[in-house]
Amino acid sequence: MPMTEEEVFAKVRDVLTSALAVDSDDVKPESKLTQDLGAESIDYLDIQFQLEKAFGIKIQPGDMSIESFLTNPELVSNGKLTAGGIAELKKRMPFAVADMTAFEQDPDISKFRDVFTVNTMVRFVMYKLAANPA
Repeated sequence: MPMTEEEVFAKVRDVLTSALAVDSDDVKPESKLTQDLGAESIDYLDIQFQLEKAFGIKIQPGDMSIESFLTNPELVSNGKLTAGGIAELKKRMPFAVADMTAFEQDPDISKFRDVFTVNTMVRFVMYKLAANPA
């Protein structure tokens, strides 16, 4: 039986509480990982590892990043994602589309991490679980 969104949220909250050393009450669906919970670049690796372990999923390089975009002038220009870059990002990260509204207004690549909320992580895990059902 597939996990419910509430079950996934509870496990994601546990992962984030552990990886970021924050109180579980601070991990709300709308909390931004970087701004609200203090996640730094190195924390994302720990979060990835813990999500893989907690859910039995495999997270590929690029599943939650835009590093591969950075050298493509059709996707990035002057430190910002182009319209084509935004379209490619939405195609590659359908689980994050709902959180990209503000980023689309100012698609500065240095602000990309602001896209990730706890809800984004929950949708990401649900997406991965649906792609690889047990």
